[in-house]
Amino acid sequence: MSDRVRTSNAGPEDGVRLRATKFLHRNARYVFPAPAFLVVGLIIVYPVFYTGWMSLQEWFASSLTPPKFIGAANYHKILTGDPRFTEAFFRTIYFTVIAVTIETCLGVSMAVLFNREFWGKGLVRTLSILPMMATPTAISLIFVMMYHPTLGVMNYLLTVVGLPAWTWTYSSKTALYAIALVDVWEWTPLIMLIALAGLAALPKEPYESALIDGASQWQCFWHITVPLLRPTLIVAILFRAIDALKTFDIIFVMTQGGPSNASETINILLFNQAFSYFNMGYASSMAVALFSIILGICLILMKVRRVGW
Repeated sequence: MSDRVRTSNAGPEDGVRLRATKFLHRNARYVFPAPAFLVVGLIIVYPVFYTGWMSLQEWFASSLTPPKFIGAANYHKILTGDPRFTEAFFRTIYFTVIAVTIETCLGVSMAVLFNREFWGKGLVRTLSILPMMATPTAISLIFVMMYHPTLGVMNYLLTVVGLPAWTWTYSSKTALYAIALVDVWEWTPLIMLIALAGLAALPKEPYESALIDGASQWQCFWHITVPLLRPTLIVAILFRAIDALKTFDIIFVMTQGGPSNASETINILLFNQAFSYFNMGYASSMAVALFSIILGICLILMKVRRVGW
């Protein structure tokens, strides 16, 4: 009787509230994640589609004219008519290969070392990951001072051991290598941590069997450790390759793409096109091209991880 009285006394607002409550209960799995999907859409998805749309336009932000649709003309220019982009592309790949290769070799070597027990292992391991914790911009500014041809400590250390002074970032022949050295110094600990986690998960039985059969330490490493560690190493290389391909901060702070465009990667060229020349349409097409390059390399590495090397 009381339920009938409450139902009969319910007003229009109570009915709306009741229907809304039932709707939320039935569609809770869609309603609650909706704000997160909306935020992700506004922050990530919309800029991606807007960049793709802008890459089909010709528009200078410094002009008063609206964007003009030109189709794939920007991409045609990238592929055939812009030697500066071609040079930046190969320079980006070259920088990535150098940095990631050295980081992988050093990182795996450090992981093998720290996988053994020795006095002070925890302290040394903690000190070795400190470069990864620093801000890339701050590290770049420090290396700018260290690379100074007359006042920098790097050339002083070279003269101490009897080597000639180097030009570092002040020459087009050595600038890219000097920047790669900064990247190696900062991000080798990341490879080391990932490889160290992989080593800790490896089974001990294959090593015991190999030692019984008379295998050396090097044979155990090459024929057991490396094959078992391959999936972990591919993941580490994938992370570092993505990051190295889009390196911007240390290059911009140290050389801004110079001298003579010797360290101008795709990211630096893209930045100059967008914020120095205000060519937003062409810069957007470069951003799409860089995304395609990174996606292609990721797919290759993922394929290698599945089928092996």
